[in-house]
Amino acid sequence: EAILTLNSKSAAPIVLKLLKSAVANAVNNFNLNKDDLYVEEIFVNESISLPRLFPRAKGKTDKRKKRTSHIKIFVSKCKKETQEI
Repeated sequence: EAILTLNSKSAAPIVLKLLKSAVANAVNNFNLNKDDLYVEEIFVNESISLPRLFPRAKGKTDKRKKRTSHIKIFVSKCKKETQEI
């Protein structure tokens, strides 16, 4: 969470919001402790591409694709590992 708040990329606030939502769902729905959670997997898959028209010279237009994506975050409970010395 701290890394995402300091990141200057445009997708960082979106991923941070999704991470907070996933943690809140795990705490609320499955009665897990917030401090025991970690990010198990993150998937960013391609979604639909919407056609957009851009004006060009002499009254013509170009088609460009506005790309979208689906983001999935899986959080799970940490396994307590004990080391014996």
